[in-house]
Amino acid sequence: MTSFSLMEQRLGEGQAPPDVSFEFFPPRTEAMEKTLWQTVERLAPLRPRFMSVTYGAGGSTRERTHTIVTRLQNDVGVAAAAHLTCVAATRDEIDAIARNYWQAGIRHIVALRGDMPKGDDGQPVPYAPTPGGYDYATDLVAGLKRIADFEVSVAAYPEVHPEAASAAADFDNLLRKVDAGADRVITQFFFDPEVFLRFRDKAAAGGVTVPMVPGIYPVANFAGAMRFAKMCAATVPDWLVRQFETLDDDPNTRQLIAAIVAAHQCQVLRAEGVDLFHFYTLNRADLSYAICHMLGLRPHPGGPS
Repeated sequence: MTSFSLMEQRLGEGQAPPDVSFEFFPPRTEAMEKTLWQTVERLAPLRPRFMSVTYGAGGSTRERTHTIVTRLQNDVGVAAAAHLTCVAATRDEIDAIARNYWQAGIRHIVALRGDMPKGDDGQPVPYAPTPGGYDYATDLVAGLKRIADFEVSVAAYPEVHPEAASAAADFDNLLRKVDAGADRVITQFFFDPEVFLRFRDKAAAGGVTVPMVPGIYPVANFAGAMRFAKMCAATVPDWLVRQFETLDDDPNTRQLIAAIVAAHQCQVLRAEGVDLFHFYTLNRADLSYAICHMLGLRPHPGGPS
């Protein structure tokens, strides 16, 4: 058997390709916007289950998020999901945003507590509910379900939210979101597949019956990944650090290693029955596209449907 045959077997030969989704953030400049739509154009033919667009701290990208989501849905022809948070808006304001999405044909919301805008010193500000707003994601999920029959995804932290009082408290919060009507759980990224698998099994044993989707973060920029990992308390294994040593000025090799590492991560998860993946693209297509290709996804001749 050739090495390529062995690789294909490990990556799920004979299995149907998994369902995938892609996450983007609203661009801040004209050049970044051009890159975003080039990325969308490359990934859309893979027919993802949905493409989602994030919401800046304190709702700072509200209009840009809305514009991108509706363009994805109406012009590109893929199912689009809008991130929506509790921060810096009253219930009436958030309800109006949700109704506008429904009227625009958007049926999927990623409901999050959200982060506060940074303070004047540039440092993170502790979360505080907005007076007259939805206090937490659980409340937002319930509110969205009262407005319309949205498909609602929520977040989970396999290694515990950095602001949680304990792992048990964090898990109880997840259960409350599911009980409030969440249809899907998308996890924060992680680097050790066992982290997700343990969390998935714990969630199933604890009563979470909705799909649990691993968040996959292909590490193209190692320094940036370390900053994100610190912010969300994601463990960075020593073996991953070693893979990127001495490559600060070698982006091509970093890209190759990032694809191999993330593909292996997905391979291990596939072997354990995972068939849904959510990719944090950082508005770049190549790594996510390559990993999806190795998982058996191919562009559909007809494009999005």
